[in-house]
Amino acid sequence: MRGQRIILILFFVAILALIGGCATMGDVVRVKDEGTAKVYPVTSEQAWEIAKTVFRWEGADAIEEHKSEGYMLTSSGMNMVSWGAVMGAWILPVDKDNTKVIVVTKRRISINIATTLTETTFHNRFAQAVEIVKNGGKISDIAPK
Repeated sequence: MRGQRIILILFFVAILALIGGCATMGDVVRVKDEGTAKVYPVTSEQAWEIAKTVFRWEGADAIEEHKSEGYMLTSSGMNMVSWGAVMGAWILPVDKDNTKVIVVTKRRISINIATTLTETTFHNRFAQAVEIVKNGGKISDIAPK
């Protein structure tokens, strides 16, 4: 009986640790300045569309657009290696032909080892899409290899 109580107590402590360690969209917004930033040779309108496309390529859920504030938020669900992630991208015009893109990705559960999308992967895919656009191509909803 005593062993069962200890197991039950440990189970509840673990659940509380998981709940306390969950990242939210608010956390993503709060740590914007800690995100990974790069400047791309595209207009802010092109960057906005590319960011949405990259999130779609990487399996994001619905994208919450805050265009007047210059950012978008999204999430990804659980898979075989991750409990999912919450993500945000900020699109900041540098001048008429260049745009700074900041991305933040956070694991939903802090003890999770992997995440569904890293900031590096986002920027790699973003650069790939910029090349497509700069070469006169059109980006599609199907991710290139």
